[in-house]
Amino acid sequence: MKLASDRAAGFQAPVPSSLETVMARLDSLSLRPEFAVQREMALARALRPYLQRGAGGVVAPLVQETELAELSLLCDFYPEDGQLTLIEQLRDIITEHIPNEERAWLDPLKHSYMDLLEPTLSTKPGDTLSLRSLGDGTTFILPGGEFAKDLAAGQVLLTRVIRVPGGQESGRAIWAGCGIALSSSDAETVLEMTAEWRREMEMSSGSFALGEWQEFAKRFGYMLLWAFAELRVDALVDAVAHIRFRTQDGQPYLYAVALYDHHEYRLFADRLAEMEELRSEHPAGSAENRGPAGSVPPTLTWVQRETGGSAETTVARLTLTSSQLIVECDGPERLDRIKHRLAASLGFSLHFRGESLAPPARQLSVGALMSDEPLTVVVTQDEDCALLNQFLDKAYLEWSDQPHRSLGGLTPRHAAASEEMRGRVGALIDEMAQHDPGLSRMGRTAFDYNRLRAHVGLDDVLG
Repeated sequence: MKLASDRAAGFQAPVPSSLETVMARLDSLSLRPEFAVQREMALARALRPYLQRGAGGVVAPLVQETELAELSLLCDFYPEDGQLTLIEQLRDIITEHIPNEERAWLDPLKHSYMDLLEPTLSTKPGDTLSLRSLGDGTTFILPGGEFAKDLAAGQVLLTRVIRVPGGQESGRAIWAGCGIALSSSDAETVLEMTAEWRREMEMSSGSFALGEWQEFAKRFGYMLLWAFAELRVDALVDAVAHIRFRTQDGQPYLYAVALYDHHEYRLFADRLAEMEELRSEHPAGSAENRGPAGSVPPTLTWVQRETGGSAETTVARLTLTSSQLIVECDGPERLDRIKHRLAASLGFSLHFRGESLAPPARQLSVGALMSDEPLTVVVTQDEDCALLNQFLDKAYLEWSDQPHRSLGGLTPRHAAASEEMRGRVGALIDEMAQHDPGLSRMGRTAFDYNRLRAHVGLDDVLG
């Protein structure tokens, strides 16, 4: 498994049969009806980042995270309703015989804790492993096993180990069954995040004595799981942020759209022509040849292009009509940069009408999101049309009740009630329809402009 690259992998290690039986007994006790609420509380606490941030709907905890959370329930959790711990309950059972070889594991389980362990000696499969705690430097000697051959140099293990009965002095221990292998940098981040939470707890409680590392890890070891989950969620967010949205012909999908009204066509045409990063797409000289006074000036278009490999792609498009400026970009960051440029150059001549920043919703697999390569998502024309329609529906229906400079400061709805102004309102709506963003994207309008005409009190236009 991965965080967002090849950085984290779960592993399973063999468990002695007698210990496996003890843990099965503890798990059975935790499933009793009278303990159900406490079990749910303990697991929810250990896996809290997935629940609180809503990340569980997108990326589920690793199997090993869930198993470590369950081990925390079995070994560390103190019930909040006054019941005994699960280990204490099992120790007090007198209604059935529990062999001594099983009971011998209860005290080691009680004193076990979650930790970050760093291998200190290179080994071969089958050899013993020497591991040192990043928390306090304690050394453990554990059986290697086949899984050890998959451990890369420099990895750190987020796991729980259990000292063998009577092995306190020798450092001999066995695996609790599972763990997560992290890169050394990720392990340091997990440790630092946990230490920061520890300091916050100490400051909020006014007590700077949460104990030495082993005592702290016993009581709050689930915070190591929190930190790891935070890394996974952050990696997921980073992967989503780098998704490349493409049209069906492989071009960048311009899903970040902003809409402006304006009343200074000549000023806008001149200022946009001066922006070096933009390239004009209107016919040569058309910016200057704007027709006789009183005629509708031509629509002008500028694009920003980038070269990737051997191909040049359009990453932004600006369309200037007599009354509107439409800005389309391949992402919110580029749109934000262009908006700042426009604000600096055109200032109060811009009248912001709205923007759309979210690409079409898409169910993506965790494997795809965590690939080493940036994920490419192809957006269909139907998805594009639905997204534009949603944006334009809101922007244009609000437009009808906003004062418009071209209508003498009247709102389009009020102007349409005047015989003198009805034609001008209709002409503005016709121009919107002629330059609907859907026409350049998919060859058809994305919005039904008869809805807007009806909204301001004008008759439908057929065709």
